[in-house]
Amino acid sequence: MPGPMSGIRVLELNAIGPVPFCGMLLADMGADVIRIDRVQRASTLMGLVDVCGRGRRSIALDLKDPTGLDLMHRLVSTADVLLEGFRPGVAERLGIGPDVIAELNPRLVYGRMTGWGQEGPMAQMAGHDINYIGMVGALHTIGVEAPVPPLNLVGDYGGGALYLAVGILAALNERTTSGRGQVVDVAMTDGAASLMTPTYQLAGAGLWVDERNSNLLDGAAPFYRVYETADGGSVAVGALEPNFYDELLRLLDIDPAELPPQMSRAGWHLIEERIGAAFIAESRQHWEAVFSGSDACVTPVLTLAEAPHHPHNQARMTFMNIAGHPEPAPAPRFSRTPSILQEQSARSGADTVEVLTEVGLDAAEIERLCEAGVAGVAEA
Repeated sequence: MPGPMSGIRVLELNAIGPVPFCGMLLADMGADVIRIDRVQRASTLMGLVDVCGRGRRSIALDLKDPTGLDLMHRLVSTADVLLEGFRPGVAERLGIGPDVIAELNPRLVYGRMTGWGQEGPMAQMAGHDINYIGMVGALHTIGVEAPVPPLNLVGDYGGGALYLAVGILAALNERTTSGRGQVVDVAMTDGAASLMTPTYQLAGAGLWVDERNSNLLDGAAPFYRVYETADGGSVAVGALEPNFYDELLRLLDIDPAELPPQMSRAGWHLIEERIGAAFIAESRQHWEAVFSGSDACVTPVLTLAEAPHHPHNQARMTFMNIAGHPEPAPAPRFSRTPSILQEQSARSGADTVEVLTEVGLDAAEIERLCEAGVAGVAEA
């Protein structure tokens, strides 16, 4: 069966980070995603030009050439969604801003991704995930002595790509009644701030102090943190609820009568010492066997190499083998219209001829455009 986004065409202007990740999600769900690459595109960060690049076709165009821009406009007339991740004002200067696109295709949903937003005193500044989450309070809460970046999961992918995907799906749904597209304006600072809503609510209720490693969910609580094991491995403990905490102590063979009450913050250091001493006495494998099937919320902390081989992940087919390497499978899962993990990441310009043929150009026209450098095809 085709995926749930089958029949939706997405134009993705080449970018790094959240834009291609969003495009990958839509492609996994069956959308026809066409990446608009630059002719003779330069390599991106560390040469990882195909990160999140699976599942789409690629056409190379020179958008600064009037003919290349005209071809882009012809593609727009066939599309449902456009994704761009330029700094504010760049798309407008290229002639592909929302106003121009709306004239060409009033039904198109225009997805804009920036770090700081389309306006504001920092809108034109460069930045990365670490900067965006630092500005909304998220980075400050993570770590022990100094803040620790949580990879680029919170700003780029959580606050950026996922909010862009949700916004696009909502706009497409609204279009079914209005018949009109609209702009979906996503700033990673906005998305990361939104992800912090529960934390801000806890702080507002006096249940969160603005100091790292001092709260229920930031590693301070001895029943919600990571412990080292005898073999240098680690286990994740999330025994928040009293019944889960009781199960944790029972399987560690610790008498709760010998410890302060679970929610007595003054006694957390004593609880941590006892639990830590228990875990460090045996290997991670030992504790995985002890807690297997229990409700103590204790699981191993797996490495990237280990995770694909864990029995639960294998049973769920959480990872798939792509070109000899493990890669996470598409998520979420659909009962009737499953997503498909497409193995090939398109080279820049790999589908130029095919896509231009679809919008009405013949072989001779395409050849002339390629010879003039207006369009490009992938090198053999």
